Amino acid sequence: MKYKALYGTHDILPDDSFKWQYLEDQARKVFALYNYKEIRIPIFEETELFARSIGQDTDIVKKEMYTFTDQGKRSITLRPEATAGMVRAYLEHNLGEKSPLVKLYYLGSMFRQERPQKGRLREFHQFDIEAIGSADPAVDVEQIEMAVRICKELKISNFKLHLNSIGCPVCRPVHREKLLDFMKDKVSKLCDDCKTRYMRNPLRMFDCKKEGCIEQLQGAPVMVDFLCSECQTHYDQVKEYLKELNIDYFEDKRLVRGLDYYTKTAFEIKSPLLGSQDTLLGGGRYDLLVEELGGKSTPAIGFAAGMERFMLVMEMQKKLKYDEKKLEAKTFAVKLIRDLRQNNITCEMDYLQRSLKAQMKEANRQKAGKVLIIGEEEMKKGKAILRDMQSGEQQEIELADVGRICS
Repeated sequence: MKYKALYGTHDILPDDSFKWQYLEDQARKVFALYNYKEIRIPIFEETELFARSIGQDTDIVKKEMYTFTDQGKRSITLRPEATAGMVRAYLEHNLGEKSPLVKLYYLGSMFRQERPQKGRLREFHQFDIEAIGSADPAVDVEQIEMAVRICKELKISNFKLHLNSIGCPVCRPVHREKLLDFMKDKVSKLCDDCKTRYMRNPLRMFDCKKEGCIEQLQGAPVMVDFLCSECQTHYDQVKEYLKELNIDYFEDKRLVRGLDYYTKTAFEIKSPLLGSQDTLLGGGRYDLLVEELGGKSTPAIGFAAGMERFMLVMEMQKKLKYDEKKLEAKTFAVKLIRDLRQNNITCEMDYLQRSLKAQMKEANRQKAGKVLIIGEEEMKKGKAILRDMQSGEQQEIELADVGRICS
């Protein structure tokens, strides 16, 4: 029997893994600049955690989660998103008692049993960012700025920031009644999912991507026109900060996020290169979630980015820095040795195209302390080999870290 990867999953082979390492490295550098710290959470959690946080009536919970019963007869779910698990970890380990503002990031696999599409498989990868503990709109803007910074560091062009406010439990009931009244004669023309949303969470009808539902919602009252004074002040301050930072945005009054826990600020960054599924990353405030999961009332905000979608855009724009077709080992070495010498590091490279064994012999003759080995295979993997000539020990290091480590 010949086994294959399951439908909706794929292998990342050595010819491509260096691209993922580059994307992850660039993201980690930006997270560090904003003082976000890495957390690593389990791939599966109790099903109730996701049902309670994401919302019983969402497509994710009703249709898409990978849920099974383990040997202890517990209902377990492979994580469909990371925020719920990160908040669970925040509460379980009392992180809020150690610091009033906890800033976390996570990179890893998510799982949703939906029809595979461009940039979204059944096992897909995200980086996820959370700031828990502050209601300050400046934190919203910090995350938006960080999201924009990541796009710029990855040389993504023509992206657009979409921004909206989706209110809070104080102002949503007024909008809900207006929306229900507007749609009451149109319900029969909605898809089955939106008929359910109409009864249980009408705001999420705006999240539907089906043309028929979009058409029926034309002219519908939007949440931003019904904000309470607190939500309006918060939203105005976010926009003012963005203006001061010269960050352009499109005020998208129909923008809502697909999970129930969002409040106030909602944002997405979109790329026209992705077609109808054009969201590169998205997020917003979730000031009610920590309390919903058993903690005390704690404001929070976060966003998640699909790494497959970033990869698609980067490849279409030919922005992958360590593409082996573009950058040969010799070219990399020439640039590296120039940089090291500019940092007053004495170094030498082989100009005679000798064998590796002959090069090591020459390094010994010149009493080199360390030797950096970079060949075409190393370039494909996005790594180099650093050998200590005294101990004989060697280690693989990321190409992106070569200059720093060798200095």
